[in-house]
Amino acid sequence: MTDPNAIQPSELDQLPDRDPEETAEWQASLDAVTKAAGPHRAAYLMRRTLERAEGAGIALPKLLETDYVNSIPTSAEPAVPGDEALEQRITAWNRWNAAAMVTRGSKYGVGGHIATFASAAWLYETGFNHFFKGKEADGSGDQLYIQGHASPGIYARAFLDGRLNEEQLDNFRREAGGNGLPSYPHPRRLPWLWEFPTVSMGLGPLSAIYQARFNRYLANRGIKDTAGSHVWAFLGDGEMDEPESTAALALAAREELDNLTFVINCNLQRLDGPVRANFKIVQELEAQFRGAGWNVVKTLWGTAWDELFRLDTTGALVRRLRQVPDAQIQTYQTRDAAYIRQDFFGGDPALVEMAKLLSDDKILECFHLSRGGHEARKVFAAYKAAVEHKGAPTVILAQTVKGHTLGEGFASKNANHQMKKLSVDEFKNMRDLLELPIKDSDFVDGVVPYGHPGADSPEVRYLQERRAALGGPAPARRVHPVAPLPAPAEKAFASFDKGSGSQNVATTMAFVRLVKDLVRDKETGKRWVPIVPDEARTFGMESLFPSLGIYSPKGQTYEPVDRDQLMYYKEAKNGQILNEGITEAGSMADFIAASTSYATHGEAMIPFYIFYSMFGWQRTADQMWQLGDQLGRGFLVGATAGRTTLTGEGLQHADGHSPVIAATNPAALSYDPAFAYEVATIVKDGLRRMYGEAAPGEDQNVFYYLTVYNEPMPQPAKPSVDGVDEGIVKGLYRFNTAESAGITPPANAPRIQLLGSGTAIHWALKAQVLLAEEWGVAADVWSATSWSELRRDALEADEALLRGEERVPFVRQALQGAEGPVLAVSDYMRQVPDQIAQWVEQDWSSLGADGFGLSDTREAARRHFGVDAESIVVAALAQLARRGEVKAASVKEAREKYGL
Repeated sequence: MTDPNAIQPSELDQLPDRDPEETAEWQASLDAVTKAAGPHRAAYLMRRTLERAEGAGIALPKLLETDYVNSIPTSAEPAVPGDEALEQRITAWNRWNAAAMVTRGSKYGVGGHIATFASAAWLYETGFNHFFKGKEADGSGDQLYIQGHASPGIYARAFLDGRLNEEQLDNFRREAGGNGLPSYPHPRRLPWLWEFPTVSMGLGPLSAIYQARFNRYLANRGIKDTAGSHVWAFLGDGEMDEPESTAALALAAREELDNLTFVINCNLQRLDGPVRANFKIVQELEAQFRGAGWNVVKTLWGTAWDELFRLDTTGALVRRLRQVPDAQIQTYQTRDAAYIRQDFFGGDPALVEMAKLLSDDKILECFHLSRGGHEARKVFAAYKAAVEHKGAPTVILAQTVKGHTLGEGFASKNANHQMKKLSVDEFKNMRDLLELPIKDSDFVDGVVPYGHPGADSPEVRYLQERRAALGGPAPARRVHPVAPLPAPAEKAFASFDKGSGSQNVATTMAFVRLVKDLVRDKETGKRWVPIVPDEARTFGMESLFPSLGIYSPKGQTYEPVDRDQLMYYKEAKNGQILNEGITEAGSMADFIAASTSYATHGEAMIPFYIFYSMFGWQRTADQMWQLGDQLGRGFLVGATAGRTTLTGEGLQHADGHSPVIAATNPAALSYDPAFAYEVATIVKDGLRRMYGEAAPGEDQNVFYYLTVYNEPMPQPAKPSVDGVDEGIVKGLYRFNTAESAGITPPANAPRIQLLGSGTAIHWALKAQVLLAEEWGVAADVWSATSWSELRRDALEADEALLRGEERVPFVRQALQGAEGPVLAVSDYMRQVPDQIAQWVEQDWSSLGADGFGLSDTREAARRHFGVDAESIVVAALAQLARRGEVKAASVKEAREKYGL
C-alpha cells in the first residue's frame, strides 16, 4: 500500500539535491527536536533560522507572519528626544478638547466621533512633535492623510496652537454661518488646514500611495525636488476591508516607495463591532503587507508587558497571544483581573505559574491600558524605523484601545463609534485621569469647558517650537503664489478651425492630436501629465510613446519587442505618460495627485486622464467627488463615449449616463462636444480658466469632463459668425439654419429647432435634410456642447432672482426669437438634455438612448433607441402636428416610410 502521508513526486522541489545525505541530516535534526522538545520548540528554531537567512541575504520566501509581539524590542528602542512630560500634557489637553467639542455639539444633533482620536492621540502627537515636516521649510513638506474620524483631535491641537478659537470649536459640524469646522478633512471647506480628503473609506490609502508615487514622478522628470517629502497615511484597521485600501500595495512595493508610511490604528474595532472577531486583524494585515513587499513594524504592547515577556521562559505567553481572537482581547479590556486570570492564563500550566507572580493591578494595567500605540516611546521607535527604512514602503500596525482614557463607558465598547458625548461626571473622571487643572466650578450649567493652558504656557511654547523646527504648522494646505501659466501658441487650437476636409476624423483622435501639439509647447508642454489605464492604443495614443516615454522609475531594463518600429513601447525614468494598467481607480488617484500639485508642491501640472467613458464616473465617481473636495484641476476625457457608438461591446461598455453622474458634481464642467474645433475651444478655455488668467468671479478650482467619440466623421470648419466661441464655452450655439446649410425649404415652411450634442448632431444634420426635402419642414441645427453648463447658468440666474437681481439664463438668450418648437437629441438618456427644459420658452421635446446598451451595428443600435435621423424626423413631425403646423397623417406616413 502507498503511504498516504508520503510526499508525492509532484510535490517534490524541482531543484536538484546535490547532497541528499546532508539534507537527510537536517531533516533528522528537526525530527529530533520535535520529539525531544515539542513542536513549539521546533517551530521556534525554524523561524529563527529563516530570519537569520533573510538577514544574511539568502534568497528564501519571506515569513508572512511574525509572533504577536512588537517588532522592535524594548532594548532596541531609541531614546525619545524632547520633553516627554510636556508632550504628555499636550496630549491630555487635546484629548479633553476633542471630547468637549463633540459633546458640546451634541445638543445640536450634528454628531461627531470621540473614540477614534482617543485611541490614536499618541500616533498623531508623536508625529507632530518629531516627524511631520511643515510647508514653511524648504521643499514641499510632508503630506498627511488624517483619518477622518480623528478630526476632532486635529482641531483640538490647532486650538492649542492658536490656529482655531473657541467659537470655531463650538461650530464643529455647523458650517452654514461661515465660521464653522467641517466634520472631516475637507479641503474645499477648510482650505488653509486640510490638504487631503480621507473620510471616503479606502480612498485615503489609495491616494496616499499614488501621491508618494507622483512625488517621485516629479523628481524623476526634473520638475521638483521632492526628496524631503514623506507621505503619512493614518488609517483604521476596519478601513482596510475596503478593496481600494489594498488595491495598490504591490505598486508601492514594486516602485520602492520608501517615502511612504501607513500608520494603521489597530484598535480592533470597526463601526459596529470587532474588525476580526474570531481572528487577528494585525496578523492578517501583516501577512498581506509582507506578501506585497512592504516593511512591517508591529507596535502592539506597552512597557507594562515587558515584565510578562521576561517571565515567559517557555514561549507560552507568545503562543497564547497568537491564539486569542481579537474579540476576546476586546473583552479583556472590560473584565476584572479574576476573569483574565481564568480565561487568559488558566489554560496552560506555564501561564498559570506566571499569573501567580502578577498582582491584580499588574494584570489590569497590561490588559486595560498598556498598548504600544498609547506610548510615545513605542510610537517614536516605530516612526524612526519607518523613515530610516530604504527600498520599500513601511506599514506600522499600532495596537490601541478605542475610547482610551474616556472611561469605562467607552473603552472597547462595541457601540462607542456611535457614542457622541460624555456626562459631566465622566468628564470629571477623565480630568482626574489626565491630571488637568480644570475645576468643578468651570462646568457652568452643566456645560463642559474647553481647556487651554495659556498662550504663553510651557505646553504651547513647546508645541510651537517643535513645529517651527519641523517647518511650520501641520496639517496645513498652502497655495504659493505662482505666475499663471502662459497660454500655448494659438496655432495649436486654430488648426482645427478649418475642419478636416474630406477626411473622417473621430473627436477622440482630434483630442489626441491637440494634446500632441500642446505637449510640444516650450513653456507648458512639460507640465502635461497624460494618464491612461492600459488603453492608449485604443485611443490612438501610441504615437506619444516614443516621444514622451512611459514613466517607470527603473527606466527600460529590457529590449521591447517592437523596438524596430517607429511607435515602439518606450519606458523611461523621466517618462511623461502614466500608463497604469487596468486600474481606473489607480488612474484617478494619479489624476488627483497631479491635479493638486499646484498646492501640494507649488507646481502647476496639467493632467488629462482618458478612459472608456463607461468606466469613469460609473466606477470611480467617489474619487471624482474626492477630486472636487481636494480642489483639483485638469481634464477628464471619457472616450468611446455614448450609448450607440461602441459597436459590438454591449451592455457593460455602452455609456448612456456618464453626463448625468457628472452633473451631480459641483466642481465638474461637463462637455459633450460634437466637432474637433469645439474640443480645441473647450480645452483652450479650460487652460485659461484653471491655469491662466481666470475672469473675475470664476472659480479656478474646477475640472473638465469631455466626452469624445471613436466614430470617424467629417469635421466641419468653425462657423465664421460672432458668438461661436462664447456659445461653445457656455454650452449652446446655432451651428446652421436650413438656409445656411444650402437647403431651400418651401416659403412659409413650418420650422423646428434641433439641438444635438456630441455624435448626435450628425443625425440631426441628416434629419435636417430629410425634413426639408421630403416633408417641407425647415430645421435649424444647434450644437449643445454642455447641457449641464446651461443648467448651471440657469440655476445661478434663479438664485439671482431670489436676491432681487434680474438675469436671463444664457439658454433663453441663445434661443430667443428662434421659431417653432425645440427637439433635443443626444446619445445619452433623455435626462441629459432634459436638464434645461424648464428654462426653454419654446415647446420642448427630447430623444435619448434610455435603458441598457446592446451589441449591434451603430445604425441598428440607433434605430433601437429611436435616435437616428429618421426617428428624429418622425419626432419632429409629431411635435409640429401637435401644434397644427403639419398634417397628423404625415407622422403616420413618415413612420411607415422609414420602417419605424
